[in-house]
Amino acid sequence: MSLWKKTIYRSVCLALALLVAVTVFQRSLTPSQFLQDALPPTPEPQKGGGQLLNSNSFWKHQKDVAIPTPTPSRGPQAWDVTTTNCSANINLTHQSWFQGLEPQFQQFLLYRHCRYFPMLLNHPEKCREDVYLLVVVKSVITQHDRREAIRQTWGREQLSAGAGRGAVRTLFLLGTASKQEERTHYQQLLAYEDRLYGDILQWDFLDTFFNLTLKEIHFLKWLDIYCPHVPFVFKGDDDVFVNPTNLLEFLADQRPQENLFVGDVLQHARPIRRKDNKYYIPGALYSKNSYPPYAGGGGFLMAGGLARRLHHACDTIELYPIDDVFLGMCLEVLGVHPTAHEGFKTFGISRNRNSRMNKEPCFFRSMLVVHKLMPPELLAMWGLVHSNLTCSRKLQVL
Repeated sequence: MSLWKKTIYRSVCLALALLVAVTVFQRSLTPSQFLQDALPPTPEPQKGGGQLLNSNSFWKHQKDVAIPTPTPSRGPQAWDVTTTNCSANINLTHQSWFQGLEPQFQQFLLYRHCRYFPMLLNHPEKCREDVYLLVVVKSVITQHDRREAIRQTWGREQLSAGAGRGAVRTLFLLGTASKQEERTHYQQLLAYEDRLYGDILQWDFLDTFFNLTLKEIHFLKWLDIYCPHVPFVFKGDDDVFVNPTNLLEFLADQRPQENLFVGDVLQHARPIRRKDNKYYIPGALYSKNSYPPYAGGGGFLMAGGLARRLHHACDTIELYPIDDVFLGMCLEVLGVHPTAHEGFKTFGISRNRNSRMNKEPCFFRSMLVVHKLMPPELLAMWGLVHSNLTCSRKLQVL
C-alpha cells in the first residue's frame, strides 16, 4: 500500500475513533454500554427503609437471597372527600314497593348510595403520639351540655393508661344541625367549642337518627387514615356512664391483634314491625326474621385492627338505618362474633327503670358502661362513685 493511501486510512480510522469518543462522552455511557441496548437506570436506595445487597450476596443463587416483602398499600393519607355531589336515585320512585314506604324510608333509600361527605372539623394530630385507647363519643351539635359533662368525667384525657401503656384520647363525632334555621348559629358555637377543646370531628351531613350509620362509616374511615395503629377503641353515646378504670383493667388482659368486640350483645333480635316504634323497619327494607348478633350502641370496646377491617367490610354492604345493627352486619361479613360482657348495661343496671339499683353508686363502681344518664345525673353519679364510698360487697364483673 502506498504511503498516501496509508495516511488516508489512518486519518479515517482516527476520525471514526474521535466520533465514537465524543458520542460516548455526550451520552455519559461507558464503552460497554454504548455497544448494548440502553439499560434502565439503577434505582436509588430508599431513605430509611431500603437495603442494598452486599457484595457477597450478589453472587448467590436467587433463592438464597432474601427478597423484601412488599408492604401492603394503604388507603388515602388524608380525608379525600372535599365536595358533596350526591343526587337522588330517582329510579326507585317508579317501584311499587318503594311507593308504599313511609316518607322517612323513601328519603333514606333515595340517598343511601351517598356514603361519604367532606370534613368540617378535623384533628389528625390526635394519634401522632403513642395512643393506647381512643375514646369516641357520638354526639349532636345542640347537646353541648352532654359533651361538657363527659369532658369533666369519663372523657377526661390521660397522658398514660398506666403500666407503660400510651395515652387515652377523646373525640366527639358530629354532623350538622338538622334544622336549617339553627345551622349557622350552632356552627359558630361549635367552632368556638372546638377551639377551646380541640376534640371534635364533624362532617357535612345532617345529624338525624338514620344518619347515625353515616357516623359509623365516617369514623371507621377516619380511623383507618389517621389512627391506623391505635390498639383499642371505645365507642359510645353521649348519655352513658363509663368507668375508665374498669375499662383499662379489662383491656390489660386483651391483645390488640385479636378480634375483640365486646359490649351488651343482643342475640337473635327481631326487626320491629310496629310503625309507632322508633326502631320500626318495613319488610321491604329488611325481610329476614332476625338480625345478626350486635352490640347495643350505648357503648362497646373493639380492637383497633378489627376496626380497620370493619371499615373495609362495611364498604361492601348497603347502609342500614339502625347503626348498631349495621355494625353487626359488618361483623358478620368478617365472620366475627361480638362478645357479651356483664359490665356493659345499655338498658340500665336493671331494665326496670324504677329499680333502686339504677341509682346505686356501688353498682356503678363495678360496671364498665351504663346507659342512660343525663348530664346532672352523670355528674352526680361520678362524684358519688369517686367519693369515700363504702359498699357491702364488690361485684366481680371484670
